[in-house]
Parts: sequence; C-alpha cells; structure tokens
Amino acid sequence: MWLLALASLVFLWFASLIAYFPRKPAFLISGENANKSNALLVIAHPDDESMFFSPTISFLTSRGHNLHILCLSVGDADGKGNIRKEELYQACVTFKVPHQQVKVMDHPDMQDGFGNKWNHNLLSKIIEEEVLARGINVVITFDDYGVSGHCNHRDVHFGVRTFLQETAQRDIEAWELVSTNILRKYSGPVDFWISMLFALLSPTGSAHCLMNENPRRSFIAMSQHSSQWVWFRKLFVSFSSYTYVNTLRSIDRLEQVQRKGNDQEL
Repeated sequence: MWLLALASLVFLWFASLIAYFPRKPAFLISGENANKSNALLVIAHPDDESMFFSPTISFLTSRGHNLHILCLSVGDADGKGNIRKEELYQACVTFKVPHQQVKVMDHPDMQDGFGNKWNHNLLSKIIEEEVLARGINVVITFDDYGVSGHCNHRDVHFGVRTFLQETAQRDIEAWELVSTNILRKYSGPVDFWISMLFALLSPTGSAHCLMNENPRRSFIAMSQHSSQWVWFRKLFVSFSSYTYVNTLRSIDRLEQVQRKGNDQEL
C-alpha cells in the first residue's frame, strides 16, 4: 500500500514537470506587438530572488522584458553582508540580469534580522526613487505574509503598498507573490495544478501562474550563494514549489486608495 502511494506520488511529480512546460501565460502580454515592460523586482535579502522568484525572473528575461532587481539589504545578519552582495550579482548573471540593473541597499535602518522592523515610509521613498530613476512600469514583490513569514519580507510588501498609496503615478502595475500553506510549499512541481486552478478561479487578469521553464537554472543560481548553500537550503530548492511555479496576484490600486482613506478617517 505504501509502495503504491509512493509510486503514485513520484508519477504525479514527473507528470507535473512534463505538463506545465508547453503553457504560455498571458502575464504582461496584450498582443503580438505589446511593448516590453520595465519591471522592478523588490526583495529583502540576497538569495530571495533564487529561492522564491526564479520562475518570475525566468519568465520575464526569456520574453525580453527589462528586469531590474532592488535588494533592500545585504543580508548581514551573520556578518557576511559583503559576501552575500557579491553572490547576488553572480546569481543574477545566471538569470541573465545585467549587473547595472541590480541594486543592493545597505541602509543602517534596514538591516537583516527577524527582530529588525523596517520603516514602511522609508521603504516607500527608496522604492519611489528607483521607480523614477529606472522608468519602471511594473513592480513585483512579496505578499503580506512573505512566503516564510520573515518580518523583512513582510515589511518590503508594505513598503510597496505605501509607495502605491502615495505615488502620483497611475501607470504602474504591482504584483505580489502568493504565499501558500506548508503542504503546497513543499509539493514541488505538483503545486502547478493548484496554482493554475487558483489563477483560473481569480477574476480575469488578477492572478497569473508562471511556470519555471528551466528549473535547473534555479539550482545553479542558488548555488552562487555559496555562503548560504547548506544542506537544508539544497533540500528547500529541490522540494519547494517556488522553484517550479510562481502565482502572482495583482495589488489593486483602488484597494490602496480605499485603505488610505480608511486610515485617515481613523
């Protein structure tokens, strides 16, 4: 019985890998001659891009979109900030993101750590400066749980939300990476089926399921973070659904305005 269950799980795993490759998501596509987006991926630490966002990065770069990465700390919790910064640059080489389109912050008020709260207004200001300097029209970041619940991930999300509330620019799309429960999180490519269903059941255009067409590149990119490439992260990248699929959900600008109005009333 257990052998049959294991065989079924292995079959489903490989069937999922085979099934999702041919699909072509409609994310950031509005026609054959649609303009390429100037996208900004906002993350908290070096290695976030490889551990969580590799399907999104691969999708954007393979389709000719211009991707910039803003990393809001050097990840110096263990005193390896300078090393981790260089590792991020090397990982971005694997993802074919040019060095000049990767910015790593080392602000004294935004240091890596579970107990370090980051100011959302400060984050908003930094994000706005990058958006204006780079001519960004698409922003992508964590959702309000931040995949792992790390407070820095969550603060980055709320920093983006604050920016959306405050900015006068109305032509910016904003997307958040949907966090999943622990069973889905470690289901590898099998989560493709649930992610696809989630996207299909969402209002039209409000969620997109992006499949990683080259999961091996995710392993290579993460291995560039040699200071972090320990056994449990190797297992994470192998079994995490975020290696194989990302579900991006629109951060509704109208919702931001409504929240701001509610906050002012209070």
